[in-house]
Amino acid sequence: MKIFLIIFALALFASSCGFRKYVWFISLGYGAAIALIGVGLLFIFSSELTLVTVLQCVLLIVYGCRLSGYLTYRDLKTAYNKRMKGEVKTDDGVSFGAKMGIWISAALLYVLQTSPVTFSLMSHRTTDAFIIIGLLISVCGLTLETTADLQKNKAKQKAPGRFVDNGLFRLVRCPNYFGEMIFWTGVFISGINVYHNAVEWICAIAGFAGIIYVMFGGARRLEIRQNKNYGDDPEYQKYKSSTPIMIPFIPLYSVKDHKWLVA
Repeated sequence: MKIFLIIFALALFASSCGFRKYVWFISLGYGAAIALIGVGLLFIFSSELTLVTVLQCVLLIVYGCRLSGYLTYRDLKTAYNKRMKGEVKTDDGVSFGAKMGIWISAALLYVLQTSPVTFSLMSHRTTDAFIIIGLLISVCGLTLETTADLQKNKAKQKAPGRFVDNGLFRLVRCPNYFGEMIFWTGVFISGINVYHNAVEWICAIAGFAGIIYVMFGGARRLEIRQNKNYGDDPEYQKYKSSTPIMIPFIPLYSVKDHKWLVA
């Protein structure tokens, strides 16, 4: 319990930037929290690390730094903020209490998401098939997400007012979210051999299910925004009706009517 309280405190500290701009709780703060948790785990278990557990922590650090770095670059060096003006909710009307709720619940989610790595370190595990497979899946997810972000940024620089349908976006409309889901699928799988009781299974499943829910909520939010911006474009309508929104080759083309997904 002490270890999880320390990790929770790290997640709270890293994501506290959201009090300046509340969307940062789940963007810049998200990446910073995951990276700091990875660093924290390396220090907490410094005398008990193995090669595979070091790799697990390093992946969290790389993932978090990449995400926060990309979001910072996008906000500062591209026309993203100008394009999104009026479409992204501001802090106006968001009470301090609401911010506290978002901050605490988001930090808890980050702790649960990374719990498979924590359980691996607590169990003093050695190399097994699950951790190797999980690490490989996470690397694939990170690579896919990074590639999608780079492709989207390049496309928006060339045609800021057009939707992106090249590269990975030919296969799925949200390849960056798909890559994120793959990354956390790998994290979950990597710990399968060390979930020793119902509490550990619940923590790992809750963290995994939570980020999957968030990704589909993000896809719904993006679809609503794109419908508003490109709904009258016949090319977009054709693209939307023929390209899955979230998972390649799975014929799910829209989630905007699923109101249980937070938009």
